[in-house]
This record gives sequence, C-alpha cells and structure tokens, in this order.
Amino acid sequence: MTRVSIFGLGYVGSVSAACLADSGHEVVGVDVSPLKVEAIAAGRSPIVEDGLDDLMASGVAAGRLRATSDASAAILATDVSLICVGTPSNANGSLDLSAVERVAEDIGVALAAKGSYHVVVVRSTMLPGSTEERVVPALERSSGMSSGEGFGVCYNPEFLREGSSIRDFHSPPYTVIGGSDRATDVVAELYAATNGPVVTVPIREAEMLKYVSNAWHALKITFANEIGLICKAQDIDSHAVMDLFCRDDKLNISAAYLRPGYAFGGSCLPKDLRALVHHGRHLDLESPVLEAILPSNERHIEMAYEMVRRSGSKRVGLLGLSFKPGTDDLRESPLVTLVERLIGKGYDVRVLDPSVSFASIHGANRAYIEREIPHIVSLMVDDLQALLDHAEVVVVGNRSPEFSRVLDERRDGQQIIDLVRLAGVGATADDYDGIAW
Repeated sequence: MTRVSIFGLGYVGSVSAACLADSGHEVVGVDVSPLKVEAIAAGRSPIVEDGLDDLMASGVAAGRLRATSDASAAILATDVSLICVGTPSNANGSLDLSAVERVAEDIGVALAAKGSYHVVVVRSTMLPGSTEERVVPALERSSGMSSGEGFGVCYNPEFLREGSSIRDFHSPPYTVIGGSDRATDVVAELYAATNGPVVTVPIREAEMLKYVSNAWHALKITFANEIGLICKAQDIDSHAVMDLFCRDDKLNISAAYLRPGYAFGGSCLPKDLRALVHHGRHLDLESPVLEAILPSNERHIEMAYEMVRRSGSKRVGLLGLSFKPGTDDLRESPLVTLVERLIGKGYDVRVLDPSVSFASIHGANRAYIEREIPHIVSLMVDDLQALLDHAEVVVVGNRSPEFSRVLDERRDGQQIIDLVRLAGVGATADDYDGIAW
C-alpha cells in the first residue's frame, strides 16, 4: 500500500484517485474547488463517468479515499503526489502550464516543511522537456531541495478514454513511467495490481508518447473519414471496405511501416496515392490528409540532401539505389531522386546496390533505366571497399545485410548518414547522424 496525494480532481485526477484506492492504496485528493472536495467526502464522483460513483463510494467507505483543499496537509500525509491539473491551449496553440507550475510550487513549499524524500509524478499532458524545464525548477525553487535527492520526479502519461476510463486504468496495453532514478520503482508499485506491463523510459520519451498516440488517433479518424467520403461519392459501402482493411493485421493494422526512416517509393505507393487523390478531386472532394502525404514524403528526401550538404563533403557513397532491399525496382525510388539531386549540385557520387546490376536487368526496369537514369549506371561500384575508398561521407539507404559492415570497415573520420537505422550502431555523434533519430 502506498500513500498517494492527487492534485487536480478533474477527469484524470478523479479516475486515478478512485482506481488507485480500489487497488488498495491510501489516496488523498487535492483541489481548490470546495464542491469537488465535498463531493468526494460524500462518496460521489465530481465528474460524470460510468462506474465512477460506485468506485468513489467504495473507496470512501473503506477509508482509503478522502479529499482536501490543504496541499501541505496532503503532502505531509503521503509519500507520492500525482499532478493531474489541466494544460489548456493558449490562443496561439501553445500550452498553458501555469496550473502545473503553481501546483509544483505548492508541493515544493510543503516538501520544505516535510523534510523527507517524496516522489512527484506528473500526469498532466505536456510537451517534451516540460517536466525537466518547468516542473523540476519550480519544485527546486520552492523547496530548496535538489531533484533526485530531496525528492524524485517522474512523468506518467495517461491513456484514459472517457466512458471506459476505469477499464482502461485497470487493463492498459502498458503503463509508462518516465524517469531514471529510484522514484520509478516507487511509481511502479502504484500499478502493481493493473493488468499490463510497466515500461520505464526517459522522461522526454514518456512525454512525447502521449502526443504521438493522440496524433495517430486523430490521423486514423481523419483518414477513415476521407476514405468514407470518397466511397460515398461512388455509392460504395465505406464500412464494408474499412472492415476488410482492418482484417489485415500484418501490414494495415500493425507495426509495419511505423518506424522513422527514409521516404517511401516504388511502383505502387506513389502511383496509387496520386490516382486516389486525383480521383477524389474528380469527385469534387477535398482530401487534405491524403493530399499532404506526397509533399511530406518529398520533404523527407530534401532532408536527406540537407544532411549531406551540411556534412561539407563532396565525395559521397550511397549504399542502396532501389526503393527497398532485395529488389532491382528503381521506379520512383527516393534514393534515385537523392542521387540525381546530389549530381545536379556537383557532388561526386558512387553507388553500391547488390540487387541492381544493369547487365542482368530486363523488361520494365531496364527500359526505365535506359530512358530515365542512364547516367546513374556509370556511378555504380561492385563492392563496399570501392565505395569506401571513394567516399568522404557514406549514406546508408537500405537494409541490405552486407551494408551493416560499413560501421566496422569505414576509416577514421568517414561520416555516416543513416536513413534506415542500422542495428547496433556504435558510432559517435561527430561522425554518425540518423535522419529521424
């Protein structure tokens, strides 16, 4: 059993308070609103949420849940504090963290009087860096203590959906704790009764995860809605189409393609996306999400070029030319686009791709090379050593197994620009850079 104080009895705070009390912890809710404090004292939920009234009443009756407006008393009576106050938007879209900082200062004042180790856990949704740059300084300033010594700080994002929050709390896909010291063990104990793994990561990763999750959910909804409008305009049952789409858990609803890396290409994705966007326009429909995909993809190619430009090197070796390993298909390969951009800017380029041999390519691929990129054939080398002998900077463009040797066989000072995140990277920041990491 852990003694917990929860600052902010809105949606997240109320659900957390009731569920932690239900898990056997001793919980003190803290809020400036006397109405919320009175509601919990009476065994009622201060918010509307299915099942929460019963859970609140049970916790209060068992003596494991109470509420107060006295922050100092709550700190003195507990060992862990959860900050669950709101972080609303400012007019320009930035976050208003004034409530979080105010609570952190109140906690710090109380900690100065308490004098014993205390763990502060932020659950309020905040952008990466907010805990370390706003919360920790406020705590240190008002307490006179140092983080990691007089108190510990963690970030613990919540993924509670309105209407199913109690179930989400007790059976999450995982519980994420951002932190790196003994405080993370204390926080993990809070969730010992939940069903799901507890994962500890650096604070900024935990802060970012919440935004990635919500952006992904928003993207999925908008994507489905845009597809729905295109289907409706053709008298196609959009729900039947999306039901079939969701049955594919190997590619469609899976981790496939959800790894930061280089741009997409090939004979299918760009062509089919252009066709779908054009078809939507033909139907007099706007599809802003679908229409933004190709420009975003092209921007990623530009990012790769900028990385080479910033290296200051003019002799470039590119590992990979086809749009993915194990194929000789160069149609709409973003690596071909990158090579052409480099050549056009005066770079001396060599290319190695074991899957691309002009002598053995036939059919559409050979016709494409002869028609569109015949000059690239002369840039090809036969082995890794030849490429390394030429290059000052090496760009890793796909995951062909033999390319992993470049990390061990490159010479001192030879820069690596990694577009695919090779496994087991051991290079230093001075001579290694990843496109999205």
